[in-house]
Amino acid sequence: MEEVSLPLPRGPALLAQANNCGSRFLLPMQGLSRCCLFHNSCTSLEEKLRDSSGPELLLIILQKTVKHPLCVKHPPSVKYARCFLSELIRKHEAVHTEPLDELYEALAEVLMPKEPTQCHRSYLLPSGDSVTLSESTAIISHGTTGLVTWDAALYLAEWAIQNPAAFAHRTVLELGSGAGLTGLAICKTCCPSAYVFSDYHSCVLEQLRGNVLLNGLSLEPDATAPAQHPGHNTYDSESPKVTVAQLDWDVVTAPQLAAFQPDVIIAADVLYCPETVLSLVRVLQRLSACLKGQQAPDAYVAFTVRNPQTCQLFTSELGQAGIPWEAVPHHDQKLFPYEEHSDMAILKLML
Repeated sequence: MEEVSLPLPRGPALLAQANNCGSRFLLPMQGLSRCCLFHNSCTSLEEKLRDSSGPELLLIILQKTVKHPLCVKHPPSVKYARCFLSELIRKHEAVHTEPLDELYEALAEVLMPKEPTQCHRSYLLPSGDSVTLSESTAIISHGTTGLVTWDAALYLAEWAIQNPAAFAHRTVLELGSGAGLTGLAICKTCCPSAYVFSDYHSCVLEQLRGNVLLNGLSLEPDATAPAQHPGHNTYDSESPKVTVAQLDWDVVTAPQLAAFQPDVIIAADVLYCPETVLSLVRVLQRLSACLKGQQAPDAYVAFTVRNPQTCQLFTSELGQAGIPWEAVPHHDQKLFPYEEHSDMAILKLML
């Protein structure tokens, strides 16, 4: 097994990520920063374990990860849990000869179950709240990549949490919501008056509605969506009105777009091929045209720079469409764990 690194404490929440296990599912480790588990990048977990006289540190780690109530209620990937616990045991055995029964018992619980097609990711927010998502265990499932969370969604969510005034008391339309991480984080921390999640694929929409309800938000009826799941809103009357809409960028009409009446438009990680770039610019053009006569909405598009040519195509097409843009300054990536060396950006568009 390749070594699984545990990231440094980031803000009020510490998250473990198993990038080397073929899975990116997360276990919350809220409060571990108070335990001073890491001081700097040179301090290893083995050194901390070597300095501890008993099993207290490992027991705390267990309680903040696989035994955390959020993970017990909404289990992460079985493969991730096995990888995480195996690595924790390896580090423990490297410095202590006395086995810790609780570690082996936790591993035994995840050795037999088969990996399901769905599992959960849970993210801890600075407010103390959390976002939990049901996601596919496969990067591509049902012919779509929209059933998992991608880094640009995390990056845009982190920027939104740092800039809540951009969304407060406003109607937000998200294009290509996927699993829903960005929108749920905005709904829980930025006080929008209304939020419209949108996507095209039927499986993505079904999972998205479930994730909205899983996080205690209720759904407003939408004429373009199938019958809604019964939901109960656990938030107060100031909770945003949430809609999940089916939106095909290539066929949606100007009146349909105008009906959303957005004050803010966002999209994350939707620039993955030239065809989607062209479709996105066309729908942005239609939004700009149908909203003339009212205050122009703010628009933010976040993306991971995988292929510079695709990004250049996007900015070139924006120019040809007469849509000015500017790069949003990079912000520190402290809240969420990201893929190593991922280059991300956010553009603010002037519609």
